[in-house]
Amino acid sequence: MRFPQWDAQGFVPAVDVLSPEEATGSRRLFDELEARVGRAEAEVRLQSRHFDEEFVWRLATHPRVLDAVEGVMGPDILLLGSHFFCKYPAEERGERFVAWHQDVTYWGLEPPFAVSAWIAIDDADEENGCMRVIPGSHRLGLLTHAKAGQPGNLLSVNQAVPAELVDEARAVSVPLRAGQMSLHHGVLLHASLPNRSTRRRCGLTLRYVPPRVKQVAVNSLGEAWPAVLVRGQDRYRHFPLREVAWAS
Repeated sequence: MRFPQWDAQGFVPAVDVLSPEEATGSRRLFDELEARVGRAEAEVRLQSRHFDEEFVWRLATHPRVLDAVEGVMGPDILLLGSHFFCKYPAEERGERFVAWHQDVTYWGLEPPFAVSAWIAIDDADEENGCMRVIPGSHRLGLLTHAKAGQPGNLLSVNQAVPAELVDEARAVSVPLRAGQMSLHHGVLLHASLPNRSTRRRCGLTLRYVPPRVKQVAVNSLGEAWPAVLVRGQDRYRHFPLREVAWAS
């Protein structure tokens, strides 16, 4: 796959990666996981579950997912992490939102480059708080981040780019059907509004880097990334590579 808009826009919307049957199966497996751990845990605390949930590993290494990532990053791909973002209706969990931010700000990477893939487990639209992006904002470089000024921010350290640095008038929504995926550059400004529907909005975010990237500081959780080589070769050996039981 090739995406000519990537360099200029910094994101790719609505790539079809799962068949209807695969999308239904993934939603059923997430429903089962959610039922086991509870909604408070499922909201944003399910991280790197590709090590202990086979369906997450299968999504992270799905050939069509990796084909798309290769199209913007090249043939050598490390998976740094997986993270479910599950936004429930505001009447159930409050006005939860994601503030404007750039992914790699607190990831400790040098150079600060990564590709985030967002696979829709549920349909994501404007009503239930789909992702919004500012096209081309990845060309601004890393911006100052502060703390969000209102409660309900789902980000790990409550980070937010100050409003005066965000040209929100240029923002566009990135709706996805279940089974579709978007890609965005790790420096692209993106956010999402609260879920004002009666439906859940769950997505699986996958973090990928080329092996030339290295970790020079711990991430926002105070940890080193548990990197796994998922395609191609690692000629740099910047990360101590992890094994996954499901890999075959």
